[in-house]
Amino acid sequence: MRATDGRLLHAGDVHLLVVEDDDTIAIPLVEGLDRAGFTTHRVATGTEALAAVAGADLIVLDLGLPDMDGSEVCRRIRAVSAVPIIIVTARGDESDRVLGLELGADDYVVKPFGMRELTARVRAVARRSAPGSSGEGPAAQRLGPLEIDRRTRRVSIDGGEVALTPKEFDLLCLLGEDAGAVVSRQQIMSDVWDPHWYGPTKTLDVHVASLRKKLGDPGLIETVRSVGFRLRHP
Repeated sequence: MRATDGRLLHAGDVHLLVVEDDDTIAIPLVEGLDRAGFTTHRVATGTEALAAVAGADLIVLDLGLPDMDGSEVCRRIRAVSAVPIIIVTARGDESDRVLGLELGADDYVVKPFGMRELTARVRAVARRSAPGSSGEGPAAQRLGPLEIDRRTRRVSIDGGEVALTPKEFDLLCLLGEDAGAVVSRQQIMSDVWDPHWYGPTKTLDVHVASLRKKLGDPGLIETVRSVGFRLRHP
């Protein structure tokens, strides 16, 4: 992970907010993340989480909270912030995973999980969310009314900024590297998620649908059946 001036960021530069009400899970979770070098703060309710969003670089969010459902917390956070969110929950059905991703989560880890797995996912999401970390294309790119600024991780349409999640931004950057060319589903999952991604198969489709909606032009990202997607070249 790198800062905007290019210097390498260490784990301690990443402030994690852990939202978990169960002490038997939260205490070893925080201890494990602290040992991995992250700066970690834990809260036990959705209300506390919403109040602490501003100080977080990444949020590890449990869905089973005492005061409100974690999915509602995720939705409210996404309404005001693009901070990366990793959902940690015992709800392992694909429909639950897809719902979490539709609400704006960047990753989804099902309990029980290993500390090594979670730490690796936190590092991957943090790295991909760092300013200037996406793609090999130009720092600023204009495609008709669409402008992508990789340095600041901002996207605008006709001059109006569009709020994207980290994964949505990375997906758009990848498609924009060679606008008009088809990018396979396999390449997208490998580059934007992880070469060994084993999450729900609908993950990519959920993010593409969300990105199309936010960009306000369903035809801007074209589906190439049985192959992948391409960003329409103006």
